[in-house]
Amino acid sequence: MSKKRQSRKSPRQRSASRVTAETGRFSEKEFNPDYSQTVKDLKRIAILASSFFVVLVALAFFLR
Repeated sequence: MSKKRQSRKSPRQRSASRVTAETGRFSEKEFNPDYSQTVKDLKRIAILASSFFVVLVALAFFLR
């Protein structure tokens, strides 16, 4: 008996196998991430960093 070889598919070929024959579109939902929390956190970090910078500049003037 001969051994069966398993074919290795590239990621592009695997995603192509998910395409339905009738429509040519992906059968899974499209990837639609929500970055609202990340944007909120980045804004908060920017505000804190700028306020610390202003405090450092003010202290530099007062301590001279």
